[in-house]
Amino acid sequence: MRSAFRELFGPRWRPSTPFPRYDLVTSLTHARFLLAPSADASLTLRAPRPGEVSLIASRQSALYAQSHGWGHKLECLIAETASRFLSGFDPTREACWVADLDQVMAGAVFLTDEGDGVARLRLLHVEPFARRRGIGDALVQQCLAFAHEKHYRRVILWTHTVLENARRLYARNGFSCVATAPHDLFGVPLQGEDWICELITPDAQTNETL
Repeated sequence: MRSAFRELFGPRWRPSTPFPRYDLVTSLTHARFLLAPSADASLTLRAPRPGEVSLIASRQSALYAQSHGWGHKLECLIAETASRFLSGFDPTREACWVADLDQVMAGAVFLTDEGDGVARLRLLHVEPFARRRGIGDALVQQCLAFAHEKHYRRVILWTHTVLENARRLYARNGFSCVATAPHDLFGVPLQGEDWICELITPDAQTNETL
């Protein structure tokens, strides 16, 4: 990001605070990847900075409103999920990862402890400018690696039949759909799906108890 900024504006322009510079370079980075989707970029996963959990919730709400028309009711659920994560966060069992593409936020995911050896993958999203770069796979795989490290038995998630790209992403990373149920929690009729990724096979669980 710094090198791109220097190429465009040179070393002389120095704003009085870092915020105008960050906002400008973020906008330019978005534009660069939208115009050149195959342009080279560096991907890093990191912990959220102060304020970013709320920002992730805001982006999720806005993106689903734009893509599917899911509005106020979904925004309430997302805000409640983010609030519970912040208020009850256990850093020894839970995590949030932010994906940065050339140091600009490009997506995020949460993993929360559901008890009894079960973790839940939550609020996965990838920004439109950064899609088709494997970021979703990287975030899901980070969740699974963390869950393995913390000795979870399985990772679960909730998604929807209409989210075809997300469903393909989960399937290729070892998740399986185990149940479906209709609901109207977002204000429209939808088909919800429960997915599971078993980290410890039933045979291994049996052996552990012997």
